[in-house]
Amino acid sequence: MQKAPCKMPRAFRHPRENLDGASIENVLPPKESSGHSSTPVTPSSANPVPVLDFSRQYAEIGPEMLAAVERVFATQHYILGEQVAEFERQAAATCNAAFGIGCASGTDALWLAMAAAGIGEGDAVITTPFTFFATVSSILRAGAEPVLADIDPVSFNLNPGHVETILIAARHPRLRAVMPVHLYGQTAEWDRFEDLRRRFGLLLIEDAAQAFGAAWDGRPAGSLGDLAAFSFYPTKNLSACGDAGMVTTSDENFAQRAKMLRAHGMRRRYYHDEIGWNSRLDTIQAAILLVKLAYVERWNERRRQLAANYDRLFHAAGVVDTGRVYPEHGVVLPACHPRATHVYHQYVLRVRERDTLRKFLSDKKIGSEIYYPVPLHQQECLKFLGYKAGDLPESERAAAEVLALPMYPELREEEQQTVVSAIAAFLG
Repeated sequence: MQKAPCKMPRAFRHPRENLDGASIENVLPPKESSGHSSTPVTPSSANPVPVLDFSRQYAEIGPEMLAAVERVFATQHYILGEQVAEFERQAAATCNAAFGIGCASGTDALWLAMAAAGIGEGDAVITTPFTFFATVSSILRAGAEPVLADIDPVSFNLNPGHVETILIAARHPRLRAVMPVHLYGQTAEWDRFEDLRRRFGLLLIEDAAQAFGAAWDGRPAGSLGDLAAFSFYPTKNLSACGDAGMVTTSDENFAQRAKMLRAHGMRRRYYHDEIGWNSRLDTIQAAILLVKLAYVERWNERRRQLAANYDRLFHAAGVVDTGRVYPEHGVVLPACHPRATHVYHQYVLRVRERDTLRKFLSDKKIGSEIYYPVPLHQQECLKFLGYKAGDLPESERAAAEVLALPMYPELREEEQQTVVSAIAAFLG
């Protein structure tokens, strides 16, 4: 698979806490020059490379963000103000969906999508164990049972072949939906999931938390399934300055029900048709998201350029295990499906001795992260689901080998060289 030809479609985090489930090191570097150099940089403690640096984006668009927030303060419409409706309209249009329903977080968006579709007690939803915890916890919160299928070892996305095996076995008579995750910013292999939807009469719900701007055959994430859930957590490609999320759908009934459920089940004030939840998108966050929405396509294109540059540097360093699915002596680079538009929310390698390499990088003040070190079927609080080690081997192996490198639009090419030089030095 190639990455460069991928088609183009039509960040604030606490330095020690990350809702993607891991701690962050080296988030903010010391002040340094913004200039670029073509000279390779020798990795050392004098050249720290943060895994993410929010200050660079703020330096670019901070005045616009502050002006947008000041307009909210001026109107004092803090809950479901006009900026919320405008963001819902523009974001839904970007996703080629008829409706966008803003909510309080990406986790709430997953629950809201299922609740709007009537998924609940006694139902089952198939999804992946190699994802952030919210994917499965939201299914449980809806009252349904998570059924886990393994991943494809190349894309790390839910394997439609394993999903089909589960559906054919029909051990769960009330399987209502499949929830593929567009992991790391690449859409799942959607044609095969649509075939399963037709054959088995299922709903398809996209966990698009990491994939705003991604696409499959030119169709944007957010318009592929019956419903989709987005996160605008501060680390995402399109990010708020706090928690925020959105459901997209082109089904008016689903949209109206989601709107009602996010506001305590009310269609009109103080008249509650159902028991809903308080999950409204703050007007301040919507105002910030409106500013960033104008930039996200350009930022995503820059991520693709940075991913291609990482590829080039790793090949030039001679440390790529070319043609291999699993690493042997070098690294296996992320692959982009030729029909996918990848937005590189993360640039994730596979490498043996991953934990030793990560410590090596940390000692050189080079940031990295593991998404995700423990597959969900092996999480302590989910043992009641009944899975054991070895049941989902691709997910378990990926959890031991994946490593995410610094990836954000403001990353500098000399910093990429520092990262690659350090990894090449480790691999000898």
